[in-house]
Amino acid sequence: MLSAARLSAVALTAAVFTATAAPAFAAGSSGPTPSTVSTPASASPSTAPLPAGLYGATSPTYDAVFRQGLSLMALHAEGITPAASAVSWLTGQQCADGGWEPFRADPAKACTPSQEDTNSSSMAVQALVAVGGQDAAVSRAVAWYKKIQNKDGGWSYNPGTASDANSTGLVVSALQAAGTDPSTVVTGGHSGIQGLDAFQLGCSAPAAQQGGFAYQPGTGGKLVANDAASAQAALAAVGGFLPVAAPSGAASAAPAANCSDAEADAAQYLAKRLGAGGNHISAALAGAPAGPDYSSTAWAALALAKAGQSAPAAGAVQWLRENGEAWIQGQNGVPLSSALALLILDARATGLNPHAFGTSDLVAQLVAIGPAPAAVPASATSASATAAATAAKSGGKGVSPWWVFGVVLLAGIGGGILFSYNRAKGKRS
Repeated sequence: MLSAARLSAVALTAAVFTATAAPAFAAGSSGPTPSTVSTPASASPSTAPLPAGLYGATSPTYDAVFRQGLSLMALHAEGITPAASAVSWLTGQQCADGGWEPFRADPAKACTPSQEDTNSSSMAVQALVAVGGQDAAVSRAVAWYKKIQNKDGGWSYNPGTASDANSTGLVVSALQAAGTDPSTVVTGGHSGIQGLDAFQLGCSAPAAQQGGFAYQPGTGGKLVANDAASAQAALAAVGGFLPVAAPSGAASAAPAANCSDAEADAAQYLAKRLGAGGNHISAALAGAPAGPDYSSTAWAALALAKAGQSAPAAGAVQWLRENGEAWIQGQNGVPLSSALALLILDARATGLNPHAFGTSDLVAQLVAIGPAPAAVPASATSASATAAATAAKSGGKGVSPWWVFGVVLLAGIGGGILFSYNRAKGKRS
């Protein structure tokens, strides 16, 4: 998530708040700092009108494809059929070779291969697999991943640069979602699984870091565990991809460290880090005060839920439920589609109701900042109505006007009635 080794300092800062693709690196970690990251030719934020099929109201420049993929997966997980325009916008962003750039204002123009983005592409692939009917686009993406794989078995954010744990993890998850075994995707004698394993700290590491993932090797090849890298890489390491299924059975705790099972050790590392932070992960950019890393906390919960460690996963999501409103609203009070989508996926992965996430109906808020869905099940309408009634009894404290708009929209849709309408050009709700 939250971009590095690829975006400018401005993009990196923006990514911290929008939950895009690359890691937010804690001070003292082995990840690149804002002064060392590269700036792509398309780094200036777009001022063009937002595409009608896109979720969210912030600039699409750095995270449009990433947030679109997350949004489609979150709504699909709720039984909502996204608008055809939302899916076609995403497929229309795909490059001829199968990858995606973070955003193309003019899809008629050819992509720049060096600016294609494995992280955004991962969200696109997983979303298209989830909504179905997009086998050709998914196959082209898998072929692209095979073409750009590094000789160490891993992947970088942009093709042609050094592999990193986040990108490798996201690609492995995308391959798994697409039904391709990453252990069979091999370049230079190294498979995708081997490329991911190379970033995980083992028995020779300090006890507190065992099971974690480094973003990239540091000086002399030394690995230093990074929480943001670990949160995303672990989901792939435990065989996971999005959306993560809801739990079944009683809650379970994280396993004891044994330094012998890569999957269990990855889960145990995340559980320890969440526990140390009071059910959340903290991070700080160089020179900035430490603060909650909402996005890494959300990804850690997904990895733990997939690993069957429902107790620490539920603790993290409960913390997000109680403290995540500032993340949802971003810097300007406009709900962030990426944050809403991740929280919806978190809620479902841990058995919580995203329609009653604290004082928020996450689903209604996400619906309100995107194209009108093609269909909404009666259960979603009922859940939104229940959440509205609960908020009314509490005096509506903390209820966003975006949430109210979403409830009205869902109530008007009714139980599963198909409908569509043309949004005013450039209008964002």
